[in-house]
Amino acid sequence: MTDLSKYRNIGIFAHVDAGKTTTTERFLKLTGKIHKTGEVHDGAATTDFMEQEQERGITIQSAATTCYWKDHRLNIIDTPGHVDFTIEVYRSLKVLDGGVGVFCGSGGVEPQSETNWRYANDSEVARIIFVNKLDRIGADFLRVVTQVKKVLGANPLVMVLPIGTEEDFVGVVDLLTRKAFIWDDTGLPENFEVKDVPEDMKEQVEEYREKLIETAVEQDDDIMMAYMDGDEPSIEDIKLCIRRGTNKLDFFPTYCGSAFKNKGVQVILDAIVDYLPDPTEVKPQPLTDDEGEPNGEVAIVSTEETFKALAFKIMDDRFGALTFIRIYSGKLVKGMTILNSYTGKTERIGRMVEMHADDRNEISEAQAGDIIAIVGMKNVQTGHTLCDPKHPVTLEPMVFPDPVISIAVTPKDKSGAEKMGIAIGKLIAEDPSFRVESDEETGDTILKGMGELHLDIKVDILKRTYGVELNVGQPQVAYRETITQEIDDSYTHKKQSGGSGQFGKIDYRIKPGEAGTGFTFKSIVVGGNVPKEFFPAIEKGFRGMMGEGPLAGFPVLDVNVELYDGSYHAVDSSAVAFEIAAKGAFRQTMPKAGPQLIEPIMNVDVFTPDDHVGDVIGDLNRRRGMIKDQVAGVSGARIKADVPLSEMFGYIGTLRTMTSGRGQFSMEFSHYMPCPANVSEEVIAAQKVKKAKKSKK
Repeated sequence: MTDLSKYRNIGIFAHVDAGKTTTTERFLKLTGKIHKTGEVHDGAATTDFMEQEQERGITIQSAATTCYWKDHRLNIIDTPGHVDFTIEVYRSLKVLDGGVGVFCGSGGVEPQSETNWRYANDSEVARIIFVNKLDRIGADFLRVVTQVKKVLGANPLVMVLPIGTEEDFVGVVDLLTRKAFIWDDTGLPENFEVKDVPEDMKEQVEEYREKLIETAVEQDDDIMMAYMDGDEPSIEDIKLCIRRGTNKLDFFPTYCGSAFKNKGVQVILDAIVDYLPDPTEVKPQPLTDDEGEPNGEVAIVSTEETFKALAFKIMDDRFGALTFIRIYSGKLVKGMTILNSYTGKTERIGRMVEMHADDRNEISEAQAGDIIAIVGMKNVQTGHTLCDPKHPVTLEPMVFPDPVISIAVTPKDKSGAEKMGIAIGKLIAEDPSFRVESDEETGDTILKGMGELHLDIKVDILKRTYGVELNVGQPQVAYRETITQEIDDSYTHKKQSGGSGQFGKIDYRIKPGEAGTGFTFKSIVVGGNVPKEFFPAIEKGFRGMMGEGPLAGFPVLDVNVELYDGSYHAVDSSAVAFEIAAKGAFRQTMPKAGPQLIEPIMNVDVFTPDDHVGDVIGDLNRRRGMIKDQVAGVSGARIKADVPLSEMFGYIGTLRTMTSGRGQFSMEFSHYMPCPANVSEEVIAAQKVKKAKKSKK
């Protein structure tokens, strides 16, 4: 089996358009994995293989590929940069040991870089930094280094300095070896020369080299004491210290170059091998009990342990369902039976493949540290643990953010309904941040996602991949009605039309109930004026009317009905008569009881950089929001507020515009509150128009 110290499981992540996918392409070309480099702007990048990715020039789903550099196996995952697809970054970081954070030399630390950096901090992933696009106008390596310190609160360890700027950028100086790597204008990565440091850079190189060594030797007391006594440590010792500090997240080795122009990419590959951890050097994954709480045990990365793996991605493609797994312990051999500890079911491993974007190589075995895909697994979802049936365990599961936006869709024709159901099922399995539910009132299917682009892509996939044409509409706010006054009333149902008649008289009290109680009914009738056997029918009559309120036909909440008297006829009274009486009573009394429209209030949690807090609070106030709390953090503030759902549509776009794309928010239902009069009037008028249209049909 392969030596685990030669493994590097790494992810490449950054803001949209910082050059992640281009960097990945260069890695694959240099390692001999591909022979022709594909470009993102041509729609030909290896890891951007979805139609939607090629058209839009963005990465939508994380793609895995394996290559080799200097006898080391690199499992690389190219992740999306757009905020709507951060779920892909999050779940990739969960199974990676190290990462390369790519920053644009001119754009610097952009909004999504912060989000991804925060995710990587939460996952405690060691990283190196690559400041890309140094050939661009306005590119400034040291300015980006300063931004990393200020904006991300990180400690970048400068490892190289650029030679030339913008269109004059030709290469880098390696501070450790004091050697200049200079590329020619052919654009070929192998066409470079190793020269001495340019005269005009010598002073700057010595200054930064001293800072580099001083920071590195802090990782080893003996080396630091010797350095303070005037003995400069060997390059091997310095590298050892840098590796140790990188893995402890004390600092992040920082490089620069131009992936597009093939300058400086080899240096990054060397750094991945030299400084990022192998699977055995990373803090082991915790194991949990049935409730998902850590039980104190961990999944030790070793081929000698029992088999433990985490399914981190499901993908449906032309060859069938693929389950991507990261193996933490043990070995996996074709034909082996494994247990899904979440479902309690076992499965036999048929085909195992090593992925190269959307191509695959068949393999017969895999081991701890590997990231592979299994073909044709059933009932496995993202976050499930796969393990040895004789030694069941559960790895710490993934936690996914709740969707923040939803749209209503209906198939354009009847034949599309069944196809839509199957297709949506596959999309949900692939993407845990994509949710679906049915609106019982309208019959619409409601798609929920992380943003407008996220849902736009899903609708596009349904159309192109699965051939389902959809009508896309706006979701309706789930308004409700209630009452504000207590009313005592009486209602008699009397019908005589030959044969036995119908009779039922009830005296009752309708009053507002406690919030969240829905509908309650009780009888305090004494003396048998209304026989007990009719009580269930009376309750059924009232309850049956709660689905449509008197104002706009919305369901009614929080109403208390008390039956205190009435009368019956020995022959003509029946359960049906009293049920009809209750329905008539509801129609008669509800309009008199101060009916009121109530709206859903959402618990909204907004993250914003400090310099936009005032704008965000002002905007939430304009949306009729009630600010509840404001908590300051390292890179921004969290604002918690109660805001009506009707005011939150399109909020993600406003928030991103207001905060230059750096803001994020989540929301969940909290409670119902009365609507202001102007909102209530608008909604009631709209409902009347809708009813009129329906009646015409």
